[in-house]
Amino acid sequence: MNTLTTDIVAKLWNLCNVLRDDGVTYHQYVTELTYLLFLKMAKETSAQGKLPAGYRWDDLERRSPPERLEFYRQQLLYLGTHGATITQEIFANASSFIKKPTTLTSLVSAIDEIDWYSAKAEGLGDLYEGLLQKNANEKKSGAGQYFTPRPLIDSIVHLVRPQLGEIIQDPAAGTGGFLIASNHYIREHTDIESLREKEYRLYRRQFHGMELVQDTHRLGLMNLMLHDLDSDENSGIRYGDTLSNDHQKLPAADVILTNPPFGTKKGGGLPTRDDFTWPTSNKQLAFLQHVYRALKPGGRAAVVLPDNVLFESNTGADIRRDLMDKCDLHSILRLPTGIFYAQGVKTNVLFFTRGQKDKGNTKGVWVYDLRANMPAFGKRTPLTREHFKEFEKAYGGKADGSSKRTDTGAEGRFRHFTREDIAARGDSLDISWLKDDSDTAAGHLPEPEVIAQEAIGELEGALTELRGILKELGVEAEEA
Repeated sequence: MNTLTTDIVAKLWNLCNVLRDDGVTYHQYVTELTYLLFLKMAKETSAQGKLPAGYRWDDLERRSPPERLEFYRQQLLYLGTHGATITQEIFANASSFIKKPTTLTSLVSAIDEIDWYSAKAEGLGDLYEGLLQKNANEKKSGAGQYFTPRPLIDSIVHLVRPQLGEIIQDPAAGTGGFLIASNHYIREHTDIESLREKEYRLYRRQFHGMELVQDTHRLGLMNLMLHDLDSDENSGIRYGDTLSNDHQKLPAADVILTNPPFGTKKGGGLPTRDDFTWPTSNKQLAFLQHVYRALKPGGRAAVVLPDNVLFESNTGADIRRDLMDKCDLHSILRLPTGIFYAQGVKTNVLFFTRGQKDKGNTKGVWVYDLRANMPAFGKRTPLTREHFKEFEKAYGGKADGSSKRTDTGAEGRFRHFTREDIAARGDSLDISWLKDDSDTAAGHLPEPEVIAQEAIGELEGALTELRGILKELGVEAEEA
């Protein structure tokens, strides 16, 4: 981000202090700010037509401070069912966290004082994404699970190389980072302005995502809009659950880039869609099945997944075997710890290509260890694109991982393991070989909230199973 954008982000972020007396969290604040920014941006970008007359920024601003809050609440409610599709989606079920009229007046005045002319020139999308990143870095908000670090996204997109005309999908879209970066990559490598009208329409309909959490869906829609990727019935981020029959709204894809949420399905239940060969309450394993099933033959994918997906036995092993049969799982990047909000969660990126047939596609897997002897990333040591340069060089210039590669041996970071090697490991893909002398070698325990979330998920799953058994025995759940 440039200096002006950074300054505006800091100014908007500091406004959260105004809401602290109302007990508003950082995540709630960003949602609240999204409502206000949408109204303001519609005015600044000459998109007032997306809002019904009488419910725009000027209508809010001209209200006297004492009556402004009551009008604002009515405005949010009205916009949830009126105006353009994007307006109704952003304001769906919207309500304000603001309790004091003076608080709203402070926010409106501060937003109005910003030099929006210069901000537009520098890029409103970068400004909004800066706010999302601030929110993700605030551990108390828990928003890091919806925000993949931009350096990682950019590196993945650079390697997978999405092309003009390809259907690009993110089934766990969060705030839309992968879709936005894919669009940026395509625009860098294509003269979009020279496209014919039909080609341009197809380009606008390349990008597809789905997000389960409504507040996050709002943020994603806003992020896409400010990056000039409006959502409509033909593209964009849909509100829904990919692990249900909602997945049918997502078209088969040429490219899938995603970072599915951590943990188990709420209550320990199974996905409600019935087309999985191996139903599981583990959301990452369920999403992994979705990804390789949703790819067209020859389609490419990169998926961020925690270590447990690589070594979990039984259903986990079955899914990995199915993945390696149906796809060429050509590369695994072992990521450093501490790059997501849950510091103790160890993650990887799996790169694979869907085969033309459904058997024997993986002949071997290249593993790059970017975890051993790496710094503990965080505010003191931020993750940058530079940290991925050596991996990108080793990966090679072909998006499907078929470039000529060099095994660096037991002392290096990049090694090749045949399908037979992996079978001998019980089809575990949790492969490491470097002696780790860094601070993170012992592997920090997950933060308390991560442990708590996993424990609650496991407990809820056990209780669900117990209630089922008791019901079969004729004992009501309440008695249990």
